[in-house]
Amino acid sequence: MSFFRVSHPLIEHKLSILRDKNTSTKEFRELVIELSMLLAYEATRYLPLEEVTVETPIAQAKGYMIMGKKLSVVPILRAGLIMAEGILKLIPSARVGHIGLYRDPETLKPVPYYCKLPNDIRDRDVFVVDPMLATGGSAVTAIDILKERGCKNIIFISLISAPEGRDFVLSRHPDVDFFVASIDERLNDHGYIVPGLGDAGDRLFGTK
Repeated sequence: MSFFRVSHPLIEHKLSILRDKNTSTKEFRELVIELSMLLAYEATRYLPLEEVTVETPIAQAKGYMIMGKKLSVVPILRAGLIMAEGILKLIPSARVGHIGLYRDPETLKPVPYYCKLPNDIRDRDVFVVDPMLATGGSAVTAIDILKERGCKNIIFISLISAPEGRDFVLSRHPDVDFFVASIDERLNDHGYIVPGLGDAGDRLFGTK
C-alpha cells in the first residue's frame, strides 16, 4: 500500500478547526503549518539512520543520524507554499523547488506554468506538498514533471484527499507514497472536495 491516512488526536483536532468556515486567515495558516509538520514527521519515519558517536559534556554517547540523504521540498504553487514552510521547520537543510500549476475551470485539468528545481533534484528524496488532493490531476502532473527530471524517490503530502483523487494517483504512480490527514466523501460537480475546507489557497492568503 502506498496511500496512508495518518491518524493522530492532534491531527484530528487541528483538522476540525481548519475545516471551520469561521477560522481566521491567521489561524488557518498556522494550522496548515502545524499539520504539515505532523504529516512530515510520519512521512520521514523510514529514513535510514547511521550510528554515530558524540561527546556530551559528561562522556561519549552512541547516537543516530539520518544517513547521507539529500532532501528536497517541492510545493505546488500557490497553496503548497505554506505547507513547505511547516516541513522546513523540521528539515531546515532541505532544498526547495517550486512547481506552478493552475486548474482549467472548464476541463478541471492542471496546466503547468512554472517549474524551478534544484540542479541535483534527481539525487534527492523529494517531498511534494499540496493541501488538497481533489481530482489528483495536479499531483500526477507534478510527479510526472519530477520523474522526467530523473527523480526516483518521491513522497506526496496533502491535508485532505477525495477518493477520486486517491484512486487516480495510485493508478498513475503506484510507486509513490502518499500521506494525508483525511480521505473525504467525494468531489462535487465543480471538482471541490466534500466536505473539504473550501479553497485552501484563498483561505491561506485571504483572497476568498
